[in-house]
Amino acid sequence: MARNNDDMLMEDELAAAFLDEDGAASSEAEVPAPAEVEEPSETAGEEELEWEENTDDFPGQLAVDVYETADKLIVKARTAGIKKSDLDVSISDNILTISGILGDNEDEKTTRWHIQECYWGEFSRTIALPVQVREDEVEAELKDGVLTIAFNKEKAEAPKKIQIN
Repeated sequence: MARNNDDMLMEDELAAAFLDEDGAASSEAEVPAPAEVEEPSETAGEEELEWEENTDDFPGQLAVDVYETADKLIVKARTAGIKKSDLDVSISDNILTISGILGDNEDEKTTRWHIQECYWGEFSRTIALPVQVREDEVEAELKDGVLTIAFNKEKAEAPKKIQIN
């Protein structure tokens, strides 16, 4: 396989990172001296808290799978904990929008969170469907925490040959 100059440059840079000035492999791992290790400051958590407070301005994203069968386009979304009444699904011009609200998990007795990885609140996802579908022929089902939306695909017409005179 032929290599270009960019590949050679990257190899040289990598070699330089692992070799000392004499071209021999470094035997010692460079570990910072204890004085070089930064201690967390008293205000270290404030920046993180500030960022977390601003996350309420953006709706959460919904993870989806989109795939085809011979005659259908299927969209699946994990919606565990969401009631049907809290979901809104719409389609217009081959653009699918799924939005809703995942009820909050706030317990009034909570005094301090240690880990909070689950998203609670509004979410929205808009998807440009990869194939043309019949928007009036759709089935949607919410079962076991998975929203499944099945569209009938438009039958693509075979291209028409144009005679050139």
